Amino acid sequence: MRYYIIAGEASGDLHGSNLIKEIYKLDSNAKIKAWGGDKMQSAGAKIVKHYKKLSFMGFYEVFKNLNTILKNIKFCKKDILNFNPDKIIFIDYPGFNMRIAKWAKKNKFNTNYYIAPQIWAWNEKRINNIKDNIDNLYVILPFEKKYFERKHNFPVKFLGHPLLDSIEEFKKHEAKDFFEKHKLNNQKKIISILPGSRKQEIKKILRVMLEVIENFPKYQFVIAGAPSINLEFYQDIIKNKNVSVIKNETYALLSNSRAALVTSGTATLEASVFKIPQVVCYKTSFISYFLAKIFVKIKFISLVNLIMDEEIIKELIQSKCSKQNIIKELKKVLDLEKRNNLMSKYDELISLLGSSGSSRRVAKDIVLK
Repeated sequence: MRYYIIAGEASGDLHGSNLIKEIYKLDSNAKIKAWGGDKMQSAGAKIVKHYKKLSFMGFYEVFKNLNTILKNIKFCKKDILNFNPDKIIFIDYPGFNMRIAKWAKKNKFNTNYYIAPQIWAWNEKRINNIKDNIDNLYVILPFEKKYFERKHNFPVKFLGHPLLDSIEEFKKHEAKDFFEKHKLNNQKKIISILPGSRKQEIKKILRVMLEVIENFPKYQFVIAGAPSINLEFYQDIIKNKNVSVIKNETYALLSNSRAALVTSGTATLEASVFKIPQVVCYKTSFISYFLAKIFVKIKFISLVNLIMDEEIIKELIQSKCSKQNIIKELKKVLDLEKRNNLMSKYDELISLLGSSGSSRRVAKDIVLK
């Protein structure tokens, strides 16, 4: 069969790549075109557009790039018609994907949404669009199944979180010479910095994260570089700070870390599955934050706290994300007693995410249906 997959971010590229691998196992004659990144390409998809040209964060940033987004939508529709896929698979990226899904359904394409739009956070009216235009909806957060089925009477499938697949695959091939490979001091434990995958969010948050380094001389700080961003971009921000940047090895970095400073998003879950104590640090533009306060209706910004329905990791947002507060909270998570208390919460979180094999189960449901 022919599959057309649309992912617009780094996390979508990761989960899309695992899904593609499983599709090929089930359908050896599969032909796959995709919007994604290097991982999806390595898995065997023909990449139409790279996600680094698609990702805009925040209300204001989307507004500024509206013309580019509209051109991409027009191009995508034309490309789908030319390819004529048997199945279209949307991965997250709802602002773009829901527009394509509405058009695709009108044109009689089979529509599958993997990693459901987070309408429980904002724009709940999208449920009508989902009901009208999505044939199969796959959720990856445990509370989402209850939300869609009980509140909106719309059947969905929770087949586990794909992050567990990615981490399990990493652990199978984990190298043991991380410190030596990257010329790190093996006498100092690592505090990892995960400042996000988009330039605009990195600019906002990385500088304040770096300000705390001098207060933790017994540790070495290492930045997890995003795949789509070159090292020069980080160096312009780092200046003379004593910090390393390691690209494309986030899991290896986390597995060798004592603690982490993390932006919101999938990274908070990744750190939790590796059982790394963390502090969530988040800043965006004033306009984007102002609009989010009006429209976004969630108690927490980190997926960890949302799933657990309590603040098990500290969230420092906007003005609270200061040097002094980061130092204070980072010292707390480095404390042995605090770490031990957090580990039991992490165990509970991991059990809620389901078992590994999510990508295989989703692929099987899509291919054999």
